[in-house]
Amino acid sequence: MSSHKKGEFQSVGQAIRDMLNSYRLTNKYDEANLIDSWERLVGKPIAKRTKKIYIKNSVLFVEFDSPTMRHDFSLHRAEVLEMFKKEFGDGIINEIVAM
Repeated sequence: MSSHKKGEFQSVGQAIRDMLNSYRLTNKYDEANLIDSWERLVGKPIAKRTKKIYIKNSVLFVEFDSPTMRHDFSLHRAEVLEMFKKEFGDGIINEIVAM
């Protein structure tokens, strides 16, 4: 291996990203990762009260099990959006809608 020039190999993650880019699937992959990270980023109490979560046109739609939870979440929506942007970059979601 030491005889290979530096830069000939790329990480598995980069190879997967390159493949997804070539098939124009990067956004769907990033969206799936974002949704899978919901509980980790917002915490178990909020995740347990979440009925449905999906992304459409760079908007994250989150359906909660009660109007009270929806209201409480909407008070912190901007903070949650910033957490997701820090984790995944600016391009995946631009807004969060609590339902």
